[in-house]
Amino acid sequence: MNQDVLEDRDDREERLEDHTVDSRKRLRDQLQSEVEAFLARGGQIQRVDPNTTSDPPQRPSNNYCSRPI
Repeated sequence: MNQDVLEDRDDREERLEDHTVDSRKRLRDQLQSEVEAFLARGGQIQRVDPNTTSDPPQRPSNNYCSRPI
């Protein structure tokens, strides 16, 4: 078989493995242990309001009649 075909098959099998219940549980457990380690080192988790945006509102710029005729 062609090497590309074998690699595609391996990628597909890995992607299917990512969607199993056991793999999701492993990811959740890993995330939980990383969060616990972060908090143990003195890290803090802040809650952010759902309507918070990263870009504050800005005043619109006025470019009307800014170019010479």
